[in-house]
This record gives sequence, C-alpha cells and structure tokens, in this order.
Amino acid sequence: MLTAFNSLAPIFSLIALGFILRKSALIPIEQWRSVELICFYLLFPSLLITTLADANISFGKLLPFAISLFIVIIAICLLTWLSRVPLKKIWNVDNPAFTTIFQTSTRWHGFIAFAIVEDLFGTQGLAILAIAFIVIVPFINVVNIWVLASYASKQTPSPTKILITIIKNPLIIGIFFGIIINVSNFVLPKPIYSTLDLLGRAALGMSLLAMGAAISWKAIKSSGKEVFFASFIRLILTPIFAFIVANIFSVNADEFIILIIAASVPTAVNGYILARAMGGDAELYAATSSAQVLFSFVTLPIIIWLAMQFAG
Repeated sequence: MLTAFNSLAPIFSLIALGFILRKSALIPIEQWRSVELICFYLLFPSLLITTLADANISFGKLLPFAISLFIVIIAICLLTWLSRVPLKKIWNVDNPAFTTIFQTSTRWHGFIAFAIVEDLFGTQGLAILAIAFIVIVPFINVVNIWVLASYASKQTPSPTKILITIIKNPLIIGIFFGIIINVSNFVLPKPIYSTLDLLGRAALGMSLLAMGAAISWKAIKSSGKEVFFASFIRLILTPIFAFIVANIFSVNADEFIILIIAASVPTAVNGYILARAMGGDAELYAATSSAQVLFSFVTLPIIIWLAMQFAG
C-alpha cells in the first residue's frame, strides 16, 4: 500500500496545486484552457514520440496485454450502452445525459496513467502504456462520436468525418511517428530529439496542474445519481473486468499492473468539449469528471495496491 501511495502522492499533490492556483486567481481561469491545449497538442505527442522511439517493444509479447485491454473496453462500452433504457425508465435520464454517462464511463485519463506508470516502471513501462493508447484512443473516439451522433446530435457525422477526427488526434499522430521511428531504427537528429524530450518532460506536470484547475465544486454540488453511476463503472467495475480478463489471458506481472492502472484512472477531461459540440450534457460531464478525480484519490491507491499484491 505504501508503494502505491508514494507513487500517487506527487500526482494528487499537483492536481491539488492546480485547483488551488485556479481558486486563488493567480492564474486567470480563462488561461487554463490554453495550458490544456498545449499539453494535448504539443507536450504529450512529444512524450509519446520519444518514449516509443527509444522503447524496446516486442509487439508479439504484448499481444495478451493488448487483447485483454480491448476486450475490457468492448465489455464496458456494451454494458454502458445497454444501460440506456433502464436509466431512462428508472431515473428518467434523457439522451444528452446518457451520452455523458457513456463518455465518462468509457473514456480514460491517459495522462494520469502515464504519470503513475512512469514513477513505478520508468521508460519501459511508458512504452507498454503507449500500446494502450494505440488500442484505446481510436476505438473510444469512434464509439463516443457514434453514441453522441445517435442520441444527442441533430446531425450524424459521416464515416469520413469520424476517420479524419481520429487521424487528426495529436496523440494518434505522436504514436504513429514514435512507432515508425522505432521499427525503422531511424535515429532522430540530436537537436530534434532534445527539443521533443524537453517538451515531453513538461507534459505530466503541466497536465496534472491543468486537471486540478478543471475541478468544479459547483458542478459536483449540482450533480446527481448519474455522476455516481458513471463513476462506479469507470473507477470500480472497469478495474474488476480488467482483473478477470487479464487473468484469463495470463498477462504477466508488470503488464498486469499497467493494465489495471489504465482501467482505474478517472475519465478524460477532453470529452467535455465533444459533449458541448455535439449536444451532450456538458454540465453533467464537468460534474462527473471532477467527481471522478476526487473519488480516485481513494480508489486508485487501493486498486493499485491490490494489483501489486496479486502480481507478486
């Protein structure tokens, strides 16, 4: 438990610091959005490129890890989608609210996972986690755009538009270039590599500060049962599924822990923008993402400790 707590304490401290900075108005609230965009479009793609370019990756050995993760994602997406009718009948959840429940149940905050995995496993752990980005990001984007288009949006995006959205995702671009460099054995010129490396080093700290700044007490106070339902799926049920599936496919120790971490982190903040753009319940998204960050202060240390004990 102490190892898990020591790894998470700096992460939660930076999130708390970001919240304090925003509340103190030392950094104007409108400027935090710029920090998020810099992290998403520049810092994290740089980190992914350098991490994958340097990594000693055996895609064959990582196949059980990738398959397990993909099965977990499909299962959670299917379960959440099937909950739409019961939620409507029992809690009178409308379609925009359902799309937010779906997004906040199925999306993951890869940046938090990166920070935890880097502390526990170093560069090689980050390379394994980057495979999770390859598995999760394209599929989750397609499914969530489809759900929003089907239940909230007035205009259904074409398959071409969805494909363009995925291709333009900066995380996908970073993964693509990192893998190309790795498999081709191309050596980046030192000035380029050093620039990307410096940008990548700033990614985790900046993104955690921005995440803390995005926490909204007001949104949490106005939240209801939907928040707890989505948080239960994201923070409790998904890790349980991951435990079961990873054991079925005999995922090895380090990859097992990394898989559980990826399954246990709160939802991604950037889904808020998609909800606002496509007719989802953006206020519910803000409440749920904020609540999940706070709930994860309790759930993450326990789940990671259990994973470490199980993996030996």
